[in-house]
Parts: sequence; structure tokens; C-alpha cells
Amino acid sequence: MAEKIRWGVLGAAKIADNFVVPAIQRSSSGRVTTVASRDRDRAQAFATRHGIDHVLTGYDEVIESRDVDAIYIPLPTASHVEWCRKALLGGKHVLCEKPVAMNAGEVLELIALRDKTGLVCGEAFMVAHHPQWAFVRDSLAQGLIGDLTLIEGSFTYFNDDPNALKNNLSLGGGGVRDIGVYPVVTTRLATGREPVRVDAEVLLDLRFGTDRFARCTAEFTGFSMTFYCGTQMARRQHMIFHGTKGWLSVDAPFNPGVYGPAQVRHRSDETGQTRAIEFGDVDQYQLMVEDFARTVLREKADLVFTLENSLGNQRVIDQILA
Repeated sequence: MAEKIRWGVLGAAKIADNFVVPAIQRSSSGRVTTVASRDRDRAQAFATRHGIDHVLTGYDEVIESRDVDAIYIPLPTASHVEWCRKALLGGKHVLCEKPVAMNAGEVLELIALRDKTGLVCGEAFMVAHHPQWAFVRDSLAQGLIGDLTLIEGSFTYFNDDPNALKNNLSLGGGGVRDIGVYPVVTTRLATGREPVRVDAEVLLDLRFGTDRFARCTAEFTGFSMTFYCGTQMARRQHMIFHGTKGWLSVDAPFNPGVYGPAQVRHRSDETGQTRAIEFGDVDQYQLMVEDFARTVLREKADLVFTLENSLGNQRVIDQILA
């Protein structure tokens, strides 16, 4: 394999256009060579914006291309496992948008396919690569805020467009799958724990059949986590870790730089002082694709965020939606 990963992209989705493809093109380890969209004009405009050489109309053609080593999948959630399966069986490594599947059983299928083919397959949780979350994880492990007792979080935006893919139930739309995954995954990453019980109140938009609001509680050994997510509320995101001797507030936990500056505030009861730890302009998407490339090139043993971690997250999401 070449020293750089040659990427093929299935679809010209917004997240691919705004974040992931630019991150690949900036990276030292990869280059997008091919893009496909069912709308060829849209694919051509996408390719022109990002300097991509090959434009195709069929996703299968990308998988069959000899100019592609790895596939990035930003398609609607309900299509993720289908195209992950096709790509893996077609001999291509796969990075798929979150959530990688509709349920935990599908994640288990992907784990089995990954192991059978020996290829790299991962879920595109960019937050797992941001240093602010490594800081939170290490601070909790070192007892910076004493014993952790409560985690609070939120993630909301407003979109009631009946034509939006996120409001299409058959495509896997709804707030929990779109954004509820983030408070869950960052809690699990920061604590290294899995919940022992999950409860949720979920409200549906009867026009679409998708969830527009969810208030969720997860009980862990020694602490609780509560969060809400909503798709018809003013934009907000936050995560707070409350301990016996202080707290940590992650002010832009999921989209730092877009929502607000990447910083974690620490309040200590012992000193009575609050300090802000700033992380500057970090591209978590570029860190994610470079981690993927190093794993494909066998410069490291495994992804930072493995499918086993995806399975743990999906099990929580399944319980919320149940």
C-alpha cells in the first residue's frame, strides 16, 4: 500500500463537505481521490471544491476502484451498515459516520466482518481525539475534583424542516441518534465506565415520527449522568463533571471552534478559584483521520475509538430508544 491512504467518499453530505474531507486533504497521511453521489453535478461541485480527481455516480464503483484504499461513509444512518458491509467485503478499510449502526446487533455484525477480513473499520467519533477530553479523563483519574458524583450534559439545535434527512425516520433520523450519542460517548470516554441502568423520557414529533426531545439518566457505579438533547430548541452544548471537591465544565464539548472556544474550566473548593484550561485551535477531525491512517498503515495496533467502544455506546442508545 502507498504511504498515503487513498480515500473514496460515498456521498457529498454536509459533514463530509465542511469537516471530514477538508481534514483528510490537510492531513499528512491521506488524500481523497474519488467521490460519488447519485447527483453527478453535486459530486462534481464537491470534487472541485476539494481538489478531488475522480467523480463517479455509483457507490459500488468507488468500492471497486483500484485508486481507493479506504472508504469514508457519511450517508444517512440507516444505510451505514449496508455500505460498511459492501466496502469491507470489497477489500476496503472503512471509516463511517456516527452512529455506525441502528442497533447493537448490527455493530456486532461489523465487528465479525472486520475480524474476518482483517481490515480496519471504525466509527467517526471525532471527540475521542480532542485533547480536552484526554484532559478531563486524566483529571478524573487523578482525583482533581475528588470523587465524581454527577455528570450533566446537553446538546440541542433547531431543525423542523420536513425535508431534512435528520427528520426522516426511515433513514434513521431523530435527535438521540444524531446528537444524544455525544453526551453518552464523552461520559464513557472520560470515566471508562459503562452504565448499570438507563432511563429516558422521549418526545416524538408526530409529523415525522422522530424523537425531537429526550431527557436521559444513566446510573453508573458511584455516580449518575443526566443529559437532554433536542432538535427543536435553541443551540446549546455543555458537559459538567461534579465531584466532592470541585467541578469541571467543558464549555464546547462536541464542536469546539464552531460552538465556542475549546476550554475546560476547573473550580476547586479547596482554593475557591476557577481556572480555564485552553486548548487552542485543534482540528479533531484531522486527528481522527490521521489516527485511522496510522492504523491502516500498521504504525499502531488499533484505532483510538474501536468498534468495541462503538458497541458500548450503541447499547446505551438502544436502551434510551427502547
